[in-house]
Amino acid sequence: MPLIKLTMRSGRTAGQKRRIMDGVHAALVDALRIPENDRFQFVNEIPEGNWDCPERPDRVLVEIKLFAGRSLEAKRALYAAVTANLEACGVDPLDVFVVLSDEPPENWGIRGGQAACDLDLGFKVDV
Repeated sequence: MPLIKLTMRSGRTAGQKRRIMDGVHAALVDALRIPENDRFQFVNEIPEGNWDCPERPDRVLVEIKLFAGRSLEAKRALYAAVTANLEACGVDPLDVFVVLSDEPPENWGIRGGQAACDLDLGFKVDV
């Protein structure tokens, strides 16, 4: 159950943002084998005057919080897939910045306030 926050400068159309979200989700499904229907994403748009990244003004920051347990190989595959999928959406690969936060399942309260470590998640985490 990854949580995805996409941060970018304001100005992209709703369709462009949807394609970016779909591209990130597809990368998670392919690289980490999460269930297809497991989506929790939002876009955080930063107004022009609040964005200070002069060398890469069109950067897209992809922050992913997920259960710990994924291999380095799976993470590398995820970075490559996110970058390739966003490039297909018109985002320069040098503008894609991915940050993962691996959190142990006991640090997640889900499904009515239960610790994730106490639940059958329905998918494999150690890929």
